[in-house]
This record gives sequence, structure tokens and C-alpha cells, in this order.
Amino acid sequence: MTDAAPLSFYDEIGGHDAFVRLVDVFYRGVAEDEVLRPMYPEEDLGPAKDRLTMFLEQYWGGPTTYSEQRGHPRLRMRHVPFHVNPDARDRWLAHMRTAVDDLKLSPLHEATLWDYLQRAAHAMVNTFEPTGIGPAANGRDAASRPIAPEAGAPRSAIPLTAEPPARGDATP
Repeated sequence: MTDAAPLSFYDEIGGHDAFVRLVDVFYRGVAEDEVLRPMYPEEDLGPAKDRLTMFLEQYWGGPTTYSEQRGHPRLRMRHVPFHVNPDARDRWLAHMRTAVDDLKLSPLHEATLWDYLQRAAHAMVNTFEPTGIGPAANGRDAASRPIAPEAGAPRSAIPLTAEPPARGDATP
């Protein structure tokens, strides 16, 4: 009888080579995408590829290089400066779908990976505004938004927080 540890998902789907291929195919699509490409300020997508590869490898049981080099992933925090709306999410998923299909994984591995990628993409949505693609000026700090809209300002400039009714204004 052996005490061999079970293989990680990372190892089961092909390890480093599989994740490099996944990320390469994904970024081929991103490079040509008019909405997603501006979110990557580097002229060369190589650094973004490296970060995503390291993150996915670590998440799925491979090397912990991502945390060693960059600390905790903090995905939501790292995506806050970017305008990630449903259109950006759907484009991201479309390119990732192409990349996942390229791996030709077993149905169980494909479903497991795709489920995670969908959940992660949905979790990164931080706005429903259709404009402002790319890095937002001064980040996306809600405190920097105007308290009251200026005359003639688009409706999107109105804060989404509601004030409680003034005393006597509430209905019984």
C-alpha cells in the first residue's frame, strides 16, 4: 500500500504547459479586443500573461510563485481601478472560453475549470456603467464621486446611495 498524495488539478490537466497554453490563447483574443486591451497599460502583454499564469497555477495546486512575488491575490482589490462592466466580463469570458476549449480537457476538468472562471469573472464586475473603459482616473474610489450632480450632468453622475427621509417626510 502506498501513501501517494492525490494529484492536484494543476497536475491532472498537464501542469505548467497547460496553463501557459490557456493563457497564451486567452491573451491572443485580448490583444485584439477593443474593450479589454485598454485595461492593460503595458505595451507588451507578457507581464499580464505571467501574472495570470502564476495566479491560475497557484489556485489550482501548482507552484506558489504568485504569492511569493505579489502577495495575496486580492482579486477584487486589484481590479477596482478598472471599469469592469458586464460587457467587459462577457468579452473576458468569450476569450477564456476559446482558451479552455483549446485545452481539450476531459468533461469533468473542463466543467471544473469553466465553473471557476465564470464565478471569478462575475465577481470582478464593479460597475454597470457602459462608458469609461480602461483605468479610471484616480481609481474607482466612491469617495471621489460628486455628492450631488452638477446641472446638466448625465444621470450616471448621481450617487447611488440614498439619504434617509427627513423627519416628518416618512409615510406612516
